Amino acid sequence: MKPEFEPIPLQDTGERFEIECNGNHAFIDYRRMGSQIALNHTEADILIAGTGAAEAVVEKTLHYIEDHQKKALPFCPYIQAFIRKNPEWKRVVDERFHGYDQI
Repeated sequence: MKPEFEPIPLQDTGERFEIECNGNHAFIDYRRMGSQIALNHTEADILIAGTGAAEAVVEKTLHYIEDHQKKALPFCPYIQAFIRKNPEWKRVVDERFHGYDQI
């Protein structure tokens, strides 16, 4: 994560994990399913696209999932790609997730 995103807190709206940067948002739409959290879609507002904001919200979300002893179901292709690039995060993915072996 780029240093400029480290101090930005992760917000949980109940449907999204998001960070706010100069009035713009990067977010992950999610759904809680017991001990699992389905991560469905990642997006960054156009004015912060390409800045590392989406990567920051993914990393902060994975920390949140780990800190709350949950398991991730990364349906979002962006999150799957992030985990492939950062394989240490595979530890938070539920081993029963369809496609676990391809991440």
